[in-house]
Amino acid sequence: MATKKTTETKAAAPKAAAKTPKAPKAAKAAQGPRHPKARVAASGTKADLAKALAGSIARSNQDAADVETQLKTASNQQLLRLQRVVETVKKKWGNREKLIAAIGSAQNKSKDKDFLAKLDSYSLPQLVDLATSGERRARA
Repeated sequence: MATKKTTETKAAAPKAAAKTPKAPKAAKAAQGPRHPKARVAASGTKADLAKALAGSIARSNQDAADVETQLKTASNQQLLRLQRVVETVKKKWGNREKLIAAIGSAQNKSKDKDFLAKLDSYSLPQLVDLATSGERRARA
């Protein structure tokens, strides 16, 4: 049994009388460089960035000049990551000591001197990870 193909003629839909005009496209925001070397160069030289980070990264028993020489040999990506960590610490806690105190109080060990001394031996990114993971657990 053969089937017939039916063709339906569709009536043309009446065009809308009032079309809304399209809004002009917004101008794209100026984007900075994407790769680490250019991002470091945009904010100055690698030595300038290392010098700016050295004071914040240095632990209480380290000299900032020694830390600066170590940071000069670090990769650009690592320097940018450390810069983000330092900015986070300054914005949320103020400095390294206040961050350590905040971690101690969050874990109810603010009077435990050995625990606070151990926290002082951690790097700044490790301390930020501890603090932010404690905040996530407190919210859950």
